[in-house]
Amino acid sequence: MRIIDRQQEFTTASRAKAGVQPRTLEVFDDFGVIDRMLKAGTQRLPFRRLLLDQVISEVVPYEDKEPRPDAPYRRMLYVRQNDVEQILRDPLGESGCEVERGTTLTGFTQTDASVVAKLEGPAGTEEVEVEYMVGCDGGASFVRKRLGIKFQGATDESQKMYVGDVEVEGLPDDAWYQWYDLQRGLLLLCPLSGSREWQIQASASPGPDGVFPPPSLEALQAAVDRVSGMDIKLSNPTWLSVTKKNVRMADSLRSGRVLIAGDAAHVHPFAGALGANTGVQDAYNLGWKLARVIRDGADQSLLYTFQEERLPIAEWTLRTSLSSADKIAQAVIGGTGGAEKGLTEETNQLGLNYRDSSLSWNRAAGAGEASGVRAGDRAPDSPLPDGTRLFDVFRGPHTTLLGLGADCREAVAHVQSAAVTGLRTLEIAERPETYGYTEDTLVLVRPDGYVGLVAAGDDGAAVLAYLDFLQTPQAPQTGRAAVAAGEEVSTP
Repeated sequence: MRIIDRQQEFTTASRAKAGVQPRTLEVFDDFGVIDRMLKAGTQRLPFRRLLLDQVISEVVPYEDKEPRPDAPYRRMLYVRQNDVEQILRDPLGESGCEVERGTTLTGFTQTDASVVAKLEGPAGTEEVEVEYMVGCDGGASFVRKRLGIKFQGATDESQKMYVGDVEVEGLPDDAWYQWYDLQRGLLLLCPLSGSREWQIQASASPGPDGVFPPPSLEALQAAVDRVSGMDIKLSNPTWLSVTKKNVRMADSLRSGRVLIAGDAAHVHPFAGALGANTGVQDAYNLGWKLARVIRDGADQSLLYTFQEERLPIAEWTLRTSLSSADKIAQAVIGGTGGAEKGLTEETNQLGLNYRDSSLSWNRAAGAGEASGVRAGDRAPDSPLPDGTRLFDVFRGPHTTLLGLGADCREAVAHVQSAAVTGLRTLEIAERPETYGYTEDTLVLVRPDGYVGLVAAGDDGAAVLAYLDFLQTPQAPQTGRAAVAAGEEVSTP
């Protein structure tokens, strides 16, 4: 595997600094880096809303969300994006893969058997032949454009916002300061955990000629003076940028042996803190499928399920982020709140599922009932009798078979006798309450922590049939999700 990045140096910018949602924290738990992630950020950040120099409200989002047996992470983590990237690069390097900096993809061609990519790097130009290529190259994706994949939606050039990392004097770094002033503009100042820097977001104002000036310390300071009316001084900018309202989604995630994920596939407002989280989960969904095809010999039709499962999630993300933005706007206009209104139980992403996927099989009586975990649902955590947790069992790239109840023993033994590669089994005599079953049940958990199969406790044959299906799945027939012009999202 090769990972390239055209930047000469890894970014030090906070970028999507807030925040990592609970479902993504579970992904980082699976990667074995959760302790480092939690140490690098904070899960308690008051949202302090002001009008000029007067505090008018203060709330701590998710403060009442205590860990539960099924969900150990229920609060968002506020952490710099560059810290997240560094923490993820470390185990990547330990596995023998280093990100190749200063290396640009300049073109590619593909056949039925491979992709030939043209790279320009420190050593010059080279061509590399690979089995598959994934473009995670942002909203302006070269890969997506080269494939001719439509990026439907709308961009509003009239609404722009400055964003940057600066040092701040005149405020204690104990809260995220937020000004939503309908006359003076928007101003957000957020301290960045573990550093002296703050991230600033501020309304950009066009000049007399109608042109928005480029971001600068002077422009940001002017916004602070105008909106806050306080003696707050900015200095030492290390990153400055400008954002605009962009709501778009690709109508396909794959063309032959080339796929796209993350911002290359979907961009949306930052309300609800969903962007980077959705990108991480795109990769999480795709990674185990690529591994099964390349390493374990599964038919490449398995990759069709990446689009089948993730396009509806991209559509949901756009719809939810727009809804979150509307909730914030309504709260600001009504004087009832600010950014916290965009953070709901839905945006923590624990409820997202793949129930309609061709990889989700309900084979037990009552498995389709709402009372228990269904195929396609996120696999809940649960404490185990030996003091460990189910998440400890799931951790890693394997598939996990759970025998929930004493009567599953014979079926689990039957599956074990087939010596399936990459399968871990666990028998639990008493059914975990977090799964909600009233009968002994077999549950097959995919490497990405979603339930693939729910079967009766004595139906080991269903487990083996499902594992066989993963090797040679039929290409699913799915609609093409699209974003209509404006802010409506629909799936034809």
